[in-house]
Amino acid sequence: MRKADREHLDHVQSLGCIACRKLGYFDTPAEIHHIRTGQGAAQRASHHETLPLCPYHHRTGGYGEAFHAGSGVWQKRFGTEAELLQEVKELLEYKLADVV
Repeated sequence: MRKADREHLDHVQSLGCIACRKLGYFDTPAEIHHIRTGQGAAQRASHHETLPLCPYHHRTGGYGEAFHAGSGVWQKRFGTEAELLQEVKELLEYKLADVV
């Protein structure tokens, strides 16, 4: 992985879980979810098409709670991957502008 990719992923992860944000919980520790929208079955999105999700909302929660346990229901509840990716990009721009 390139240094620039690692730095980007660190910034995404530092935002906290985007699903928890929707529920009013900020700074929940997150892991990286590569979006599936527009990808083939065996393909993974680039490191710049990622969402920060806590383990519960990513993979360990039940049906509709974890993305990988019912992505259709999950996206109806929290937003589509494309919508959330746009939110993440806006949060990153705001966060990085704050640093400069």
